[in-house]
Amino acid sequence: MRKDVRILLVGEPKVGKTSLIMSLVSEEFPDVVPYRAEEITIPADVTPERVPTHIVDYSEAEQTDEQLFQEISKVSIPNKGASWCISSSYCLLITLLCGVDIFRVPLILVGNKSDLVEHSSMETILPIMNQYSEIETCVECSAKNLKNISELFYYAQKAVLHPTGPLYCPEKKDMKPLCVKALTRIFKVSDLDNDGNLNDNELNFFQRTCFNTPLEPQALEDVKNVVRKNLIDGVCDNGLTLKGFLFLHTLFIQRGRHETTWTVLRRFGYDDDLELNQDYLFPPLKIPPDCTTELNHNAYLFLQSVFDKHDKDRDCALSPEELRDLFDVFPYMPWGPDVNNTVCTNDQGWITYQGYLSQWTLTTYLDVQRCLEYFGYLGYSIIAEQESQAAGITVTRDKKIDLQKKQTQRSVFRCNVFGDIGSGKSGFLQAFLGRNLMRQKTIKEEHRSYYAINTTYVYGQEKYLLLHEVFPDFDYLSDSDLACDIVCLVYDVSNPYSFEYCAKVFKQYFMDSKTPCMMIAAKSDLPEVKQMYGCSPLEFCRRHKMPPPQSFTCNAASAPNRDIYTKLTTMAMYPKIYMHLLTADVISYHARLRCMCTCNRCTFCLCQNFLNSELLQTVRAKLYAVRLNMSQLSACSVIRSSIFSQCSFLCDPSLQLIHVSQADLKSSTFWLRASVGATVFAVLGFAMYRVLLKTR
Repeated sequence: MRKDVRILLVGEPKVGKTSLIMSLVSEEFPDVVPYRAEEITIPADVTPERVPTHIVDYSEAEQTDEQLFQEISKVSIPNKGASWCISSSYCLLITLLCGVDIFRVPLILVGNKSDLVEHSSMETILPIMNQYSEIETCVECSAKNLKNISELFYYAQKAVLHPTGPLYCPEKKDMKPLCVKALTRIFKVSDLDNDGNLNDNELNFFQRTCFNTPLEPQALEDVKNVVRKNLIDGVCDNGLTLKGFLFLHTLFIQRGRHETTWTVLRRFGYDDDLELNQDYLFPPLKIPPDCTTELNHNAYLFLQSVFDKHDKDRDCALSPEELRDLFDVFPYMPWGPDVNNTVCTNDQGWITYQGYLSQWTLTTYLDVQRCLEYFGYLGYSIIAEQESQAAGITVTRDKKIDLQKKQTQRSVFRCNVFGDIGSGKSGFLQAFLGRNLMRQKTIKEEHRSYYAINTTYVYGQEKYLLLHEVFPDFDYLSDSDLACDIVCLVYDVSNPYSFEYCAKVFKQYFMDSKTPCMMIAAKSDLPEVKQMYGCSPLEFCRRHKMPPPQSFTCNAASAPNRDIYTKLTTMAMYPKIYMHLLTADVISYHARLRCMCTCNRCTFCLCQNFLNSELLQTVRAKLYAVRLNMSQLSACSVIRSSIFSQCSFLCDPSLQLIHVSQADLKSSTFWLRASVGATVFAVLGFAMYRVLLKTR
């Protein structure tokens, strides 16, 4: 909707241009009429369309042709509304104006002084209207009798705010292609079940969305009856088809109700050029530094409904035809062949439901503005009844706050994968999507992707892990290559010079950072050779307090093991705990990491992780030490009393010490087992509570 309207009145001298303005303002015919009236502004609350209106007069006696064209240039500013009110006798000026580039400026023919004639002059005007398609309408009026004065300026304002030119072609008596394209997109967005018809519920939702009021059942039936009478295939299965939808809007325009069509177009984000408005596609969204963007629950529900709408065969995957149908409301195809190598697909190479959500999550994380644009094409703000697409985006808090609180609310974590050429980085990414080496060989080089995203489970919580393969150019690593939650350094165990690149990258960029790092020994199915570096990879990790190198291979008959990706996500979620563990005994930490369970979902794994935790091990050791000290003190007191009472024990006091120590140790072992049993019982009870709560 335009912010204001500028109306310029031009015509031959003494046709009544100034009288029209003064009669509108004073609501009476002026006795004395000046050569030219000053520019007046009608406030927005007075006009029917609630838009400020500027009315400008032109006088040939006081103004030159240059000033006339300056006024024309002001009127032709794209950001301001404009309308030409031209006297019926000023045909030469019409020819002049239509010769310049004023296609977007509507024209109105005004026949003034109708009080001086007894018959209508509309028949003489119709040939002129047919000659120039820019002429919106013609009005007969009288400034003296105040006939059609208000209507004149209302039509002028309406011609600016709801022009017919972009919508309708009078010669063909049909809507223009851009209008048909826009209305077709609106129909497909409103067709919630994707059956090709708008049923009563969808029509009511459409009516409520555009006009804030539903249609009565009888009104709906009347609309469909009108379509049935004029169009054979306009109604199908008691629903309005696309042809019937377009016919209704053509009928509105032909009957002079084009403001109805414009209301629909603007509600779905279109501007006066029938292009989607930039403010609609890119609503404001503030993202502070060190914060990331994710989809919230409502956005995922919307995406799920879109997927279900287009998954016609209900196989939880989108075939190429279904994917093209989904993106038919886009001006271009947003997903290329590389997307199939970025997310999970089925055996036929079609994007699965999980892969579909993963790709949207990836787009939101890497380029949130593009995600807002895509949501605009899909009609998120309309279908989800939100103010804008920004309502579907969650901006996470600063990572520094997460480190301070030792917890995070984020669900997407980024892992940058570094490695020399041929080290196995691409295989590591594709293995995350469940593809072994045989399936990876079928990927074309031009369809290769440097990203891979999938879900993992960390302590029962579903998280997204985003892997990004960094190009192995050591001297030109950008800030985006270094910004991540965890670093993955990949080297080839069968290449003696592969580890050197990982060591250099770590020392140059990550040795002094707080970003956790993990070393991956790729191609572990091949014979391992000695790395031509100052120390072995294991020794390098121990020196720099890193976890030991993790063996990995994707050369297997089945899908590759996913345990390593769960470990990466866990380290990315809890970097503070990770750094704390590094200050402890590194060797014991290495042993614990090798034995760490990677399932983290079943009750056994939860109990096992708790029993092997640092806290429980420390409590167990301190409790055992306290009980042992108490037993030793008790043994000493018994020995002292035995010196005075039983001399027979003096010959061998160690027997009494051993006897007492064993008794107390039995008691200590009993209490230790009791405490461990109580802990296990509590963990099992909590796990059962979680299962029951999840079922409910």
